[in-house]
Amino acid sequence: MRDPQRIAARMDHITASGIRKVFDLGAHLKDPIDLSIGMPHFDVPQPIKDEAIAAIQRGQNRYTPTQGIDPLRQAVSQACRREFGWTDERSIMITSGVAGALTLAIFATVDPGDEVIVTDPHFVMYSYITRMAGGVPVAVDTYDDFRPDVQRIADAVTDKTRLIVINSPCNPTGCVYSEAELRGIAEIAERHGLLVLSDEIYDLFCYDEPYPSMASICENTVLMRGFSKSFGMPGWRMGWCAGPEAIIDRMKTLQQWTFVCAPSMAQAAGVIAMTTDMSETIAAYKVKRDMVADALCDRLGWVKQGGAFYAFVPAPGGDATEFVKRAIANNVLIIPGSVFSAKDTHFRISFACDDAKLQQGLEIMVKLADEF
Repeated sequence: MRDPQRIAARMDHITASGIRKVFDLGAHLKDPIDLSIGMPHFDVPQPIKDEAIAAIQRGQNRYTPTQGIDPLRQAVSQACRREFGWTDERSIMITSGVAGALTLAIFATVDPGDEVIVTDPHFVMYSYITRMAGGVPVAVDTYDDFRPDVQRIADAVTDKTRLIVINSPCNPTGCVYSEAELRGIAEIAERHGLLVLSDEIYDLFCYDEPYPSMASICENTVLMRGFSKSFGMPGWRMGWCAGPEAIIDRMKTLQQWTFVCAPSMAQAAGVIAMTTDMSETIAAYKVKRDMVADALCDRLGWVKQGGAFYAFVPAPGGDATEFVKRAIANNVLIIPGSVFSAKDTHFRISFACDDAKLQQGLEIMVKLADEF
């Protein structure tokens, strides 16, 4: 007899997010010091809120074109021209967050058995979406400095390789790839006829030197950026991507049958976001990064990184899960490295929280480290 509650076999390879498990655990703690979730602690700037409210009042509550409203796509196009010097018209679409863009891009390009190169450690969604599409994630080790080793990436390419996924500034490490490293990866992609997916959702969070983008280097790049981290609006589900017309057109088709379109009122507000100055917020986050460096570089061996709002820190005793258990027992929520990696030697903290909570959490972690 057929089982009406039978689960598809693909779900055997998909488990709940380890980050969410810690996040849910925090709900049961009394006033936890939450350094776990990758979510900005600041609110959406008021002009962006005002435009979203105005859009609702204007009646912009219906479906939009699948690829997004023209004013927002034009704003993205103008931003790309300014940043990258693009003179041609690249295909641009608005997506339901960068997560939506990743899902569409991988499903549009990866056949069963195709290999997708990712770094280790990496944002685990890359591997899960690849597996859902029937592909095979191939992790390239970046320990201990977390910089992309171009030769290792080249060695990972086979006749089954389809994509290289890069994420700079990187979650969970905070590493910002240099222009030379990006050019090395671009050369590999060009030599082997590979597409590059460049997840640049943390592009504004670059603290020490100008930010290089793969979109300015490699023509066969699908560039993905979003509003969630930069403007404190993760719940609005807004992202955008630009890339080769043949790829973006197929992603649009998939979006018609899945997400349909990004939220209409959020798209209207996105036009305002594209010209909103977030420099003061980024400067405040650099201060937070430096607070982490002052506390953890000497005591726990963290090597200060240049971007995002994460630190991927060596675990005292080399067992991240054990250290995380002790931290949680002391009301500090952090994430074991095994969530992002084949190894469990590091733990991730998010410094996207207020300074007082961050300082308190850092002091507790240093104290715990002294006990090992």
